[in-house]
Amino acid sequence: MREARSTESGWSVDERCTNCDVARQLAPELIGEVNGRSQLLRQPRDEAETRLLHGAANACHTRSIRPPSGTLDPALDPFPLMLDQGVHLCGHNSAATAAANSYLLQRPDGSVLMIDTPRWSRSLALRWQRFGPITDVLLTHRDHAAHGRAYADHYGARLWIHEGDLEAAPDADRVLRGLDPVEITPGVVAHPLPGHTEGSVLYIADQRHCFSGDSFYWSRTTGDIEVAENVTWYSIEELAASLSRTVDRLRFEWLLPGHGDRARFPADEMSRRLHRLAERTRRLRPRPIDFTIHRW
Repeated sequence: MREARSTESGWSVDERCTNCDVARQLAPELIGEVNGRSQLLRQPRDEAETRLLHGAANACHTRSIRPPSGTLDPALDPFPLMLDQGVHLCGHNSAATAAANSYLLQRPDGSVLMIDTPRWSRSLALRWQRFGPITDVLLTHRDHAAHGRAYADHYGARLWIHEGDLEAAPDADRVLRGLDPVEITPGVVAHPLPGHTEGSVLYIADQRHCFSGDSFYWSRTTGDIEVAENVTWYSIEELAASLSRTVDRLRFEWLLPGHGDRARFPADEMSRRLHRLAERTRRLRPRPIDFTIHRW
């Protein structure tokens, strides 16, 4: 029997939680971090809060968030969840992608891009299709590649990855090479950003939305954009160099990472914060990988 951690009977969070932060992003008033794990802070008080918990539960990659009945109501599954016009959060995060968030991006011509992937299931794949034909699956880096081929094959879409991480998706249809920006489709530009992994890439759409993978994210702990220095697999020094080289080209309002929280600011404010991040990252030095000391 798995131990369930809750403040009272009803909704609970069980011991499988890996502290990925996804549930806390979706229900921050109801789920918090306690001793390095998510824990229910209190029971929902109304239907709106119950819906928030259903959203967190449907995103949780370990299925650790459990309702009183033990069974989630499919009618309360909010995903895909609109974040902005033309941008949806997929939810249904996967253990095979370390619980990464993934997104759908609708384009003016009616096509749709998938950035990283939720867990694979045919029923979910059919659900995403209702927004239009999915033409491209854009991988930000190797850690999020697990279901890319399955989704691309299902849709007849092109699978993209950078050459630095090609071994994670050796059958990719399009391979980004070098460090120069590449236009994926009109208005959507890939910016290679080696650091978190050798082949990390971020994608900017319409100078409005930045899908940053694990290169940087919004931290609720610091109230700013941060790099995950304790979970940088390739090189923090390369990441610093990438940010310094690229920061003047990056203009957007929405920060939409694979891990860590999302944020929206006017483009000028985002730019100021990114320049400060580049300067802070230049001062960092390599350190051992340690998930346990990272605070979102």
